[in-house]
Amino acid sequence: MRALLLVLLLLLAPRAFAVEPSERLADPALEARARSITAELRCLVCQNESVDESGADLAHDIRVLVRDRLKAGDTNAQARQAVVDRYGQFVLLRPRVEPATYVLWFAPVALLVVGFGATVVWLRGRPASIAAPSPLDDAERTRLDAMLREDASLPAVPVPTRDSQPALAQDGEA
Repeated sequence: MRALLLVLLLLLAPRAFAVEPSERLADPALEARARSITAELRCLVCQNESVDESGADLAHDIRVLVRDRLKAGDTNAQARQAVVDRYGQFVLLRPRVEPATYVLWFAPVALLVVGFGATVVWLRGRPASIAAPSPLDDAERTRLDAMLREDASLPAVPVPTRDSQPALAQDGEA
């Protein structure tokens, strides 16, 4: 029971952030600003975690860089831009919409539109219903009759049935 309770507590506990105590700023307002900035930055090692949540060494370096910039008097935008200047647009979890990122932002929508259009064109190109087969003409009927007569002259192959199978010996019978 205790083990189950421990597992439940671990699963339900809030996720611990990777910010180390030595990184934290003494001023709570600056620390909150730093946390909000690093929560928007991607860890370049983990790639799907924010710098705030990652335990990677590079994430630690980025957190320290942001805190140093804030202590030096930078605004949130300036501190974020310093990281982007150093590591590139990829470091942003939500990249800006600009010509360099148009493919990232608009390609999924464009692919959906193209796929939908291709499906509509394909469906419209199909016949509305399947046509019934045309009746046989006289030449086809004569040919079919000849094939059926030829088939009838061949010896019949017996098809085994359940009744034609030899009975298995029952218990006690030899």
